[in-house]
Amino acid sequence: MAVIERIAEFHDEMTEWRRDFHAHPEIGFEEVRTSGIVAEKLRSWGIEVEQGLGKTGVVGVIRGRPGNRSIGLRADMDALPMPELNDFPHRSTYENRMHACGHDGHTTMLLGAAKYLAETRNFSGTVHLIFQPAEEGLTGAAEMLRDGLFEKYPCEKVFGIHNAPDLPLGTAAIRPGTVLAAVDYFTITLKGRSSHAASPHLGIDPLPCAVQLYIALQNLVSRRMNPHDTVVLSIGMFNAGTSQIVLPETVEMRGTIRTLLPSVRKQMDELFHQTVQGIAAAHGVEVSLDYKRSYPPTINTAEEASAFEAAARDVVGEELIRTDLPSRTAGEDFAYYLEKAPGAFMLLGQVAPEHGNVPVHNGRYDFNDALLPIGASCFARLVEQQLGEG
Repeated sequence: MAVIERIAEFHDEMTEWRRDFHAHPEIGFEEVRTSGIVAEKLRSWGIEVEQGLGKTGVVGVIRGRPGNRSIGLRADMDALPMPELNDFPHRSTYENRMHACGHDGHTTMLLGAAKYLAETRNFSGTVHLIFQPAEEGLTGAAEMLRDGLFEKYPCEKVFGIHNAPDLPLGTAAIRPGTVLAAVDYFTITLKGRSSHAASPHLGIDPLPCAVQLYIALQNLVSRRMNPHDTVVLSIGMFNAGTSQIVLPETVEMRGTIRTLLPSVRKQMDELFHQTVQGIAAAHGVEVSLDYKRSYPPTINTAEEASAFEAAARDVVGEELIRTDLPSRTAGEDFAYYLEKAPGAFMLLGQVAPEHGNVPVHNGRYDFNDALLPIGASCFARLVEQQLGEG
């Protein structure tokens, strides 16, 4: 492992930053404390800073030797609205707020790279440091773009890193093409007519409709879609009723759909709407459907994926490079940047014997601090290679 020596020297300092972020998690568009600390550190290193882009986002600008080229490096800052189940000293101090996806680590890795790059400036051109709010379902990337991110801070290329709690520490998974899925969300509300449970014929019970609809939606994936196309449809909320002797007036179902190809996304959208409307009509219930397209698929461009791979190889070595990792059905709003500029998104493994492999979005998850100098070094090497002088 060839971590940059200077970055290794302040590993302990980075660990302190990361654990402070973990202890003070803030959810999407509420990252006031986090963004304030990020901006303060960047300014202390002589980096130009703008705050408030995308509501609570921060952009830092590092200028190297004279040059016209520029790249963007991105980290997300937000936490999740969920309770933490860990009991270590840096556990969340906020109720129902937790860094359960490692964004505290992502922010710290980019800060580590920023500190090193500001000290050395061993490149020609400009590096834009993008500290983004609200990745967890609130499309903070799109909000920053709407605020003119790439107009104010042009990026020829843009790069991001996410930790991977299922890969060995330091494993760098990077390849061209679709690496993460498109994300859509839906809320279905079925409205019948309430009645006494002893006289169901006097009402219109929406529950049989909901149960049949649940099964029919799963059958869309297994029977209507090509088995060679990746599609996931999951319903995470199913709410109805207030009493065991009263038929409910309404049933609400909420869920998500994940697809890898735009054509498959379109097909699922059409079949989903047909199925919901048809089954509701067959049961005589009113239906309200809120269907939201969220993140597009995350698609790495070939040249930029190769560049990130080369930088990572210099840091972690050939044996820890993975270019064969299948696409995943998780989503990332980094995809919005890739719709505007070439770039690549890399996964870095964090599993080690002393750390374990608790998955993200789990109350016992924690970012592995051993990954901090690795990720920071990957960012820094990328800059020096992409904006170096040959």
